[in-house]
Amino acid sequence: MHWKDLYKKKLTTVEEAIGAVRPGDRVILSHCAGESLALSRALVEGAARLEDVTIIHFLMLGPNRFCGPGMERHFSHLSLFAGPSVREAVNSGRADFIPCFFSEVPKLFRDGYLPVDRALVQLSPPDEHGFMSFGVSVDYTRVATHCAKTVVAAVNPQMPRTLGDSFIHVSAVDHIVEVDEPIIAVPRPKIGPIEEAIGRHVASLVEDGSTLQLGIGAIPDATLKFLTEKKDLGIHTEMFSDGVVDLVEAGVINNMKKTLHRGKLIATFLMGTRRLYDFVDDNPAVEMHGVDYTNDPLIIGKNVKIVSINGALEVDLTGQVCADSLGYTHYSGVGGQVDFVRGSARSPGGKSIIVLPSTAAGGQVSRICVALSEGASVTTTRNDVHYVVTEYGIANLRGKSFRERAEALIAIAHPDFRRELSEGARAKRSILLPPVTLEDAVTERPDEKSALSS
Repeated sequence: MHWKDLYKKKLTTVEEAIGAVRPGDRVILSHCAGESLALSRALVEGAARLEDVTIIHFLMLGPNRFCGPGMERHFSHLSLFAGPSVREAVNSGRADFIPCFFSEVPKLFRDGYLPVDRALVQLSPPDEHGFMSFGVSVDYTRVATHCAKTVVAAVNPQMPRTLGDSFIHVSAVDHIVEVDEPIIAVPRPKIGPIEEAIGRHVASLVEDGSTLQLGIGAIPDATLKFLTEKKDLGIHTEMFSDGVVDLVEAGVINNMKKTLHRGKLIATFLMGTRRLYDFVDDNPAVEMHGVDYTNDPLIIGKNVKIVSINGALEVDLTGQVCADSLGYTHYSGVGGQVDFVRGSARSPGGKSIIVLPSTAAGGQVSRICVALSEGASVTTTRNDVHYVVTEYGIANLRGKSFRERAEALIAIAHPDFRRELSEGARAKRSILLPPVTLEDAVTERPDEKSALSS
């Protein structure tokens, strides 16, 4: 049967397509900006007939009415990333959280750790051969369609047709719904003076010919702002946004020095404004691949001079990084941070950079701390950390002793907290800094301007 005939045969209404979801099913949604709001709305509106349906997802940008109060009988939630739309539900017990590396999510589906009954995905219209693109969400979404018993596809002409390992044939889906609505967009962030200072420091670590991994937010955008004088930069990342488009159009990012996928921007999902989505649409310079490929440290390390840039919530004086919890409170997830930290370590000339403002809570709390908060998770171990950057400078921890690490990190902490950190290190962590002896106190020069006496 010709694919066009198959398409017509599978074409149905949203309500009929959602009827494929049964009580007790496990349902996976397209990731992030790839989520079909039409399918999600229909599933919530049909909740009265459903009980104990498990929604599995990573980052959701939609309104996520699945885990709102009163929906507990109809939907349970398994979140692989405690983003803003699910954070309160996870921490109040209405949703469950699964810690995992982003690169390993497809394996959870393939190997049966997370069985999938129904996949609700959003795709571009079919090309002349009957292939539809996953557009802005390839990541684990493509693998989920292979593992699901039933695939419901919302075909949306506003979904860009991205290239690479990004396609599914009409014959591989069970129900098709035609929709025409905007893809979820994320506005560009505002860049303040702290983000600018951090971005300037990070940019100083980027050499000509480097390949970048960065995310979305004010600090990545600020970093890109200071890369305009660099040459021959490349992209191998889990995601990119509008700031990368600026540097491509300026000729700064051309991917010509890459040692893997030369000439191509490589990503697994996209998140930004309509400008970004129009840029990637049918663009042969952009390739989308599964997250088990883009985030595989062995694959990442095949690129020369990979520079990974990832955020943190706090860093202790030994170099332990917490990026996904505030004490016992789940805040996000590991995501791809560790994948790229370890991948960059394998890369010849590679660098991994952890970025964070020096303070939180309006300047009342230091993000550089003697010890991580009680209950805080270690996202990236001290054995893996290379550079840590705040608005006050750069700390290179590779090959450094505990004492050298403490000194370097205190030097980039906010000046208001440096003495407190120094005293705390001596009092609680003698392996970090030796206690001040009477002889030290007598011989210490009063005009000394080290971070430890500021």
